[in-house]
Amino acid sequence: MKLFFDLISARAAAQLVTVDLHQCIVAGWAGRDLAAIEHHIEELAALGVPRPSAVPLYYRIAANQVSQDGELQAVGPHSSGEAEVFVFMHDGQLLVSLASDHTDRKLESTSVALSKQLCVKPVARTAWPFAEVAAHWDALILRSWIEENGQRVLYQEGALASLRPPAELIEGCFGPAGMPAGAGMTCGTMAAIGGIRPSTTFEMELFDPILDRRIRHAYRVEVLPEVA
Repeated sequence: MKLFFDLISARAAAQLVTVDLHQCIVAGWAGRDLAAIEHHIEELAALGVPRPSAVPLYYRIAANQVSQDGELQAVGPHSSGEAEVFVFMHDGQLLVSLASDHTDRKLESTSVALSKQLCVKPVARTAWPFAEVAAHWDALILRSWIEENGQRVLYQEGALASLRPPAELIEGCFGPAGMPAGAGMTCGTMAAIGGIRPSTTFEMELFDPILDRRIRHAYRVEVLPEVA
C-alpha cells in the first residue's frame, strides 16, 4: 500500500515522501495510567467487550485497510473514529503523522480485533520528523470533532502525556531492533467526551504548541446497508 506525505520540517524545505506500507499496527490500551486502564476495561467488560489479553495490546491490521482518502464506507451505522498519532519509518527516520482507528462498535462486543480490521483506517497526508518533537512530545495535543444535529462538536482532546511514548510502544511490539521499514503504528487515543458514539463525519488534529503547527485530516462515512 503506497502512502504519500508532505514532510514538513522546521529545519529543511518541505518534501513529498512515498511510503510502501506492508504492515499496520494499532496499539490499544496504550495509556500510562494503569489504574485508569483497568477501570475502563471493567466498564467495557460490563457491556460485553472482552478483556484484552495484554496491556498494551498490538492489533495487526491489513495494510490495504489504510487510506488517505476523505471518504470511507462502513457496513451499518455503528462505527466511529478515534484520533491517534501515527508513526512510521522512512529512509531510516521515524516520522509522525495522524490517523483514525475507525472501529465497528457493534462488532467490538464480539471481537475487538475483528471490529478494528473491518474498518478502513484513515491517515493524514502530512508528517513531521519525530526528532523535531521528541523533546516536547508530552505537550502535543490530540483533538477530534464530530457532527451532531448539524453542529461541529469537540469529541476528543488531550495531551500526549497521558499516553505511552512511541519508543516504548515500538519496542513492545517489535523488540529492541525497532520498527522495520514498511511498518506503521497508531499510538493510542483519548477518551471520547460524552462517550463513544457514531458519526458520519470525523475531523482530527495533532497540534504542536511549541512549534505552533498542526496536522489535520477529515473524512466522511458512507453507511452501507446491513443485510442478512
